[in-house]
Amino acid sequence: MTRRLLKPLRVCIALAFFLPTVLLFLDIWEIGIRAVAGKLLFFQFVPSAFKFLNHPAAGAAGFIVVLMITLVFGRVYCSAICPFGIFQDLVSRLFSNRAKTRDRKRRSARTKYSPPRSILRYTVLMATLLLLFSGSGLLLNLLDPFSSFGRILSNLFRPLVIFLNNLGTPLAEATGIHTLYRVQWPVFAQVSLGVALATLGTVGWMSVRHGRLYCNTLCPVGTLLGLASKFSLVKINIDIGSCRSCGRCQQVCKAGCIDVKTKSVDVSRCVSCFNCLSACPDQAMVFRSDFQSSFQPNDQSNHESDRQTRQGKDAVRDRRNFVLALAAGTLGMAASRAHAASESLPVQAKPTTIPENKTNPLSPPGSVNIARYTSICTACHLCVSACPSRVLVPSVFSFGLSGMMQPRMDFNAGHCNYDCTVCSNICPSGAIQPLSKSEKQRTQVGVAKFIKENCVVYTDNTNCGACSEHCPTKAVHMVPYLNAAGRKLVIPEVDETICVGCGGCEHACPTKPFRAIYVDGNPKHKTAQKPKEKKMETDTGEDFPF
Repeated sequence: MTRRLLKPLRVCIALAFFLPTVLLFLDIWEIGIRAVAGKLLFFQFVPSAFKFLNHPAAGAAGFIVVLMITLVFGRVYCSAICPFGIFQDLVSRLFSNRAKTRDRKRRSARTKYSPPRSILRYTVLMATLLLLFSGSGLLLNLLDPFSSFGRILSNLFRPLVIFLNNLGTPLAEATGIHTLYRVQWPVFAQVSLGVALATLGTVGWMSVRHGRLYCNTLCPVGTLLGLASKFSLVKINIDIGSCRSCGRCQQVCKAGCIDVKTKSVDVSRCVSCFNCLSACPDQAMVFRSDFQSSFQPNDQSNHESDRQTRQGKDAVRDRRNFVLALAAGTLGMAASRAHAASESLPVQAKPTTIPENKTNPLSPPGSVNIARYTSICTACHLCVSACPSRVLVPSVFSFGLSGMMQPRMDFNAGHCNYDCTVCSNICPSGAIQPLSKSEKQRTQVGVAKFIKENCVVYTDNTNCGACSEHCPTKAVHMVPYLNAAGRKLVIPEVDETICVGCGGCEHACPTKPFRAIYVDGNPKHKTAQKPKEKKMETDTGEDFPF
């Protein structure tokens, strides 16, 4: 393979990862992209690492594959697999093409060699690892590239797609096209929307002005892989004997890691985009192993020897830092794991006065327990986008500060479909374990609690039964009730042994501002008993029953 084919190959691989990932978050029509895109999530570094550390038997060792690729070819992950990195390239390319025709000086300033900012990037990495070691994944959740990209798609682009779809649906119907249909609006989450906007603005500005600056300063994954890339077998280097210092490689370098003056490449910041290989007119940019010999003029041999000596000393120090950082990350994640271990309804005559006593939030079925869930979830919001009933919404402080933006079940928005297992089968980090339909139907995430004094049967002396009608297990059922006036009515009763906490009763309850029935979360999920099946009555008469 010639070196000029490396860039087209990288672009093809990047599109193969980027487009399905985007469709996975923006698929409001459920076109079946999950089966394909879900396989590609195997290679997303942080979710894969979390899933492997908590479920090694699941075989989710994608982050190990990424590390091995990095140790051979450098930071290919950042340029061809990471969707956030590819998104930065698209933004940079879009605005650089405009600047190319308007202001060449600004464009050349954007692509010149920049200092490594080592203090900043290693400080961010160590702070992230220390917080993980203390049991908090907040900083990692905010800076993880896959999760950041997922929040941008879920909170900003997905609502835009829904808006365009709902706007075009009546127009399509008017022309006789009935393939489009209205899609339910997602829940508006101010904190997640604000974080997504801030991330998009900050990273977008960095991309336009300085290329991959975010990847080489704030991204902990980029810094960690940058340390690994220093030991890669194959690196991008400059053949000093062939280089004329024309600067074309420097102009197309996304990371600003090529220094034409010293004819050197900072491999820790190089994202292996291979742009320089295609741009160099003298083939001075080479992609080869350090063990390969290359022609060096005699008058430059001493300079090259000194440079290699310095690199050898730096390699020893960097190898030690890399091992320490990788060990700290592993211990931090392990400590985090150990720390975790529409119908017509009656409306009440006056507002309810007794508030619901919710002691615990509700985590999705398959999350096992809240402590484990909050320690593994990276708040990528993929489950929020995929949830068909929109019952999963980003939290604020329901799970504490470290669990900010992690999805919770909100029964004001909807209820958990009894037969649905979408979130458990799509979670890339393993925070929500895969469940079969039968397992999901027995998983008790919470228990329904009934407040008699809030119920319209008690306050307004009228029958309702909305909660019982929407209960899939009939844990909420109606029993005879005699009001003060002696009128025979029916009122809800809860069988907690078969309740799964799906929230159908709470979502259907018409009382406001406080519900007459609500679901209180289980800190640790339990197994509900199997609902009792009623035997059908058989007519023993000889006559035809109807």
